[in-house]
Amino acid sequence: MKSYLEDQDLASIKIVATDMDLTLLHDDKSMPEGIAERIDALYERGILFCAASGRPAPALRLSFPNNHARMAMVCDNGATVYVNDNPIYKDKMDVELYQSVLTRVVESGEGVPVLCAYDEAYALARDYEHHGEVSIYYKAINYLESFEGLDVDANKVSVYYPAWNSKEQFDTVYQPEFGDKLYVTCAGAEWIDFMNIGIDKGSGMRRLAEHAGVDLADIAAFGDTYNDIPMLDIVGHSYVMGNAAEHMHDHGMFLAPSNMEEGVLTVLDRIIETVPVK
Repeated sequence: MKSYLEDQDLASIKIVATDMDLTLLHDDKSMPEGIAERIDALYERGILFCAASGRPAPALRLSFPNNHARMAMVCDNGATVYVNDNPIYKDKMDVELYQSVLTRVVESGEGVPVLCAYDEAYALARDYEHHGEVSIYYKAINYLESFEGLDVDANKVSVYYPAWNSKEQFDTVYQPEFGDKLYVTCAGAEWIDFMNIGIDKGSGMRRLAEHAGVDLADIAAFGDTYNDIPMLDIVGHSYVMGNAAEHMHDHGMFLAPSNMEEGVLTVLDRIIETVPVK
């Protein structure tokens, strides 16, 4: 892959989108220092910063306490999109369909199923032992004895695998069984996400670009894993992180430094140095 230093068309960038875990964030999920100042600097240059994540909006707002009111968020892998804290798109799953996924996961005896209902989530009381991990992503969790009869508006089912074997579960169970009904993707080694077909980070970026009146060619995006591929494949400046698996190199134009080297900030600084304040 080409080095990030070979991207010489930075002046054309109008939107910068980044994944969170293992992309912007350090391995321990901490935010690199100085991100708020970089987002402000981009804003001053007419460049919209976007967090593009499998996380729902409440978690992303907490990650950007000083900036969320003047940035974009492609949440839930594209199932909701916000600009300046205002929703511009919200998807909704069929109740029978999300119930079929939840039932399958419960019956399998593996994984911690979570139903994402926009600003809140539903999980089973039996899985409370995993609250520490699940609550990183879902802030208002309703613990139930059973999902049976649950009928709420929701846009995503996520399944957490404490054994970090999500790819095996994806390959052997969930893609074969649900791939013709839902978009199924691995969000790292420990999560599988289920959304409606046609919903992914790429569709979220298309909606954001249309809303902002920006060409996809003028968007930069950073990612490290499977659920980032639909976004990386459609933007004009696609950066794969140095810590990403080699198969991801087929989906990026440029290789950025790793998340532990704060590669996103390194590229943002190049953009900020190139584009003058408006």
